[in-house]
Order: sequence, then C-alpha cells, then structure tokens
Amino acid sequence: MVRPCKCRHITGEPEVSYFKPRGIPCSSLLEVILTLDEFEAIKLADLNGEYQEEAAKKMKVSRQTFGLIIEKARKKLADAIVNGKALKIEGGVYACSGNVLGVKKCCKRSKQ
Repeated sequence: MVRPCKCRHITGEPEVSYFKPRGIPCSSLLEVILTLDEFEAIKLADLNGEYQEEAAKKMKVSRQTFGLIIEKARKKLADAIVNGKALKIEGGVYACSGNVLGVKKCCKRSKQ
C-alpha cells in the first residue's frame, strides 16, 4: 500500500500560470505540467538562492523530499525550454501558508 502524500506548504499561487514559445499556436504545442509544489521549490532554491535544508523547512518536507521535488521540476523546465513545449503551472498536493491571517487553504490534489 502506497503512503499518501503529505501537503507541501507553498506561499501562494503564481500570478501567471502558463508560458509558451512565441509564434506557435497553443493548439499545436505539447504541454508540460509543473505542479505548484515544484514551482515553489524552483522559487526557493533557484530564484531566492536558499539551501535545500532551509527551503525544505519552509515547505515542511524533508531535505530528501525537497531534493526529489526540485530535481523533477528542473527536468520539466528543461524539457519545456529545450523541446519548445508550453509550460502550465497547476495542481499538486499543497497547502497555502501565506494567506491572509495565516489561514491555510485546504490541500489540493492534481488529477495526475
């Protein structure tokens, strides 16, 4: 029996959730889905320059789990950029910890 995924904490959903190569219609593009927890990991590690240990604490996961999340996210980003695919940010198993008054949003699960 597989263990259920625990919610990964994110600071919020991105303002822009879809990126595509310029000049190619969406209907002819393949999509890569980047989950919100993968997006958060990229933001913490690559944009903010945080070490995996401190980023993992912010997302309330182990360092090893954070490493797996960031590895998957980087592979998906590379696939989208190198192969000219659209990038859609959605889904995953997460809880928002940056909401007003510290109220957490319910965990969401992706269809994947």
